[in-house]
Amino acid sequence: MSFDTKQFKHVSYLWDEAEAAKLAGDEVALLIYRSNLLGADLRLTNYGGGNTSCKAIAKDPLTGADTEIMWIKGSGGDIGTLKKSGLAALYVDRLRNLKNIYRGVAYEDEMVELFNHCIYDLASKAPSIDTPLHGFLPFKHIDHLHPDAAIAIAAAKDGKKITQELFNGEIGWVEWKKPGFELGLQLKQCLDENPGIKGIMLGSHGLFTWGDTAYESYINTLEVIEKCAEYLEQNYGKKGPVFGGQKIQSLPEDQRKKQAAALAPILRGFCSSERSMIGHFTDDARVLEFINSHDLDRLAPLGTSCPDHFLRTKISPLVLDLKPEQDLSDVKAIKEQLAPAFEAYRNMYTAYYETCKHDNSPAIRDANPVIILYPGVGLFSFSKDKQTTRVAAEFYTNAINVMKGAEAISEYTSLPRQEAFDIEYWLLEEAKLQRMPKPKSLSGRIALITGSAGGIGKAIAKKFVEEGAVVILNDMNAERLASAGEEFKKLYGKDSYTTAVLDVTNDSQIQEALEVAALAFGGVDLIVNNAGLSISKSIEDHTDKDWDLLYDVLVKGQFKITQASVAIMRKQNIGGDIINIVSKNALVSGPNNAGYGSAKAAQLHLSRLNAAELGADKIRVNVVNPDAVISDSNIWAGGWAEGRAKAYGVKVEELPAYYAKRTLLNEIILPEDIANACFAFAGGLLNKSTGNVLNVDGGVAMAFVR
Repeated sequence: MSFDTKQFKHVSYLWDEAEAAKLAGDEVALLIYRSNLLGADLRLTNYGGGNTSCKAIAKDPLTGADTEIMWIKGSGGDIGTLKKSGLAALYVDRLRNLKNIYRGVAYEDEMVELFNHCIYDLASKAPSIDTPLHGFLPFKHIDHLHPDAAIAIAAAKDGKKITQELFNGEIGWVEWKKPGFELGLQLKQCLDENPGIKGIMLGSHGLFTWGDTAYESYINTLEVIEKCAEYLEQNYGKKGPVFGGQKIQSLPEDQRKKQAAALAPILRGFCSSERSMIGHFTDDARVLEFINSHDLDRLAPLGTSCPDHFLRTKISPLVLDLKPEQDLSDVKAIKEQLAPAFEAYRNMYTAYYETCKHDNSPAIRDANPVIILYPGVGLFSFSKDKQTTRVAAEFYTNAINVMKGAEAISEYTSLPRQEAFDIEYWLLEEAKLQRMPKPKSLSGRIALITGSAGGIGKAIAKKFVEEGAVVILNDMNAERLASAGEEFKKLYGKDSYTTAVLDVTNDSQIQEALEVAALAFGGVDLIVNNAGLSISKSIEDHTDKDWDLLYDVLVKGQFKITQASVAIMRKQNIGGDIINIVSKNALVSGPNNAGYGSAKAAQLHLSRLNAAELGADKIRVNVVNPDAVISDSNIWAGGWAEGRAKAYGVKVEELPAYYAKRTLLNEIILPEDIANACFAFAGGLLNKSTGNVLNVDGGVAMAFVR
């Protein structure tokens, strides 16, 4: 196999000779460099999937003798973002000597604990289950990837024959075997029986390739995958239309988005029957080609092949029996239509568990689907957090690519149900799950905090994300909003938030913001009405414009956001929280404050009224009353600070100290203090409290509720 690197069509050649030259002589650095390049191209492997390794000579810290060490991606890592801290380092001779005490395939799981006796670098990551797959092969650099093009061949009914003919015997074949010690031995046996091969195809699983240097391994990997992809491309359409041809037409894109946003909260409610889930939606062209096809009903129930795909997407997807253009406005009717499908899926999953379980299998997990397909519209996924659910959708898209390729050249085959179960409920996989950190208090919650690009709103959004929620950042000012988005991306990552320009007095922007929430996360269940402004004027100076603006933003805005959000929460039927940021001015009579103070009083009583009405829906409505939160707040713009200083007879710069001194605790109130109060209501300890008021004002006796 020999390709001009500039002629790669199906993979990206990213190797930079100048960058690699800087790493010359450091095999571990070159391993990380190569790994990051491979992980940067999702056509080569999935997020968190695959493994890479190198073997090099290092000094034994006890004897000082030169010894061969293998560095390999540790358990749970991702090659695209791999750093040295994510590698496991093991003595090669010790690892290979484990063969001497191996008791056979029935006991192969016990070998994982013994990997710890082979550790060279005591600070290294825990070795993964793939460790022996790399360790028993003699090559200096090894890539184990899950490229769609290769898996399509590996999952084809005639995959072994196709591999032999396509590569003229240069790529070996090992039948499906779940990763572990036994598969490592089988790889070595394949190499011994086929000396000179350049790689091995793993049935229904993936690809192993190698080289004597990092660059040789990289080029070998690209060439093999390129050849697989080129073969598939040449065969598309030869057996007939892809996936049997198109059965239905997709809705236009804008209609798909509208339909998906309307349905997502209902689906989220069904999928959250055991725990609150976060959603994701995609109408990627590859997804639409599959879900609109004649072969959807035949292929979807088969499930996926590659274990990495399967672990993320479950045994099979749920296909909705809804017309693309179906009217979704009658929520009750849609729920009644969908309920039997979800019940049937849960029964199917339970039967799968009961049929395949072993005496020592972990307890059955959530029986709800992870992947939901809506022909003509797109793919929904639901899982514990945004990253997991987004990646699940990506993995199912990979599975679609695999099915497409396998069907083009032969016939797609999936993992047998028992093999799939043995992967999903593998005790080693369960142990990995048990080691994961416990969910945070707001995990699975979706929060919309109005006016969250700065001040109190941004502090609340940060607190909620830090406690596990995802947030819809919003603001009237698009530039301020973009800046907040960049800050959240840098601090918390792209899966922590989305953004929407939002004026709380604008009906269309309210609807658009909630559609953004539904498409990005599946709905919304934690609302903080925080957006506001302040006008401080005497009675004679107040204008109709001042009055209307205060009441439109503070009172009507709170009502409109609540009204629209409650409609989403009722679709989900999993309860929710509405927290209204009001003010001590709702309770305290002060000078030059008729418009603002009375509007705040209206907000407070509106909160009580909403709490009384929404309790039956398990939607809690509570109030936080701040006072004098000056830091990074828009409230001090527009003359408010000057107005309050004039009312109290002090200078503007003296206001913070003035406000602090008049409190019982003599404290300045910060945005973070308000964020903590909101978390107190939403964090789980006050789930039986509604209609309450929490003052965060340093102690203003006149503002005591009773």
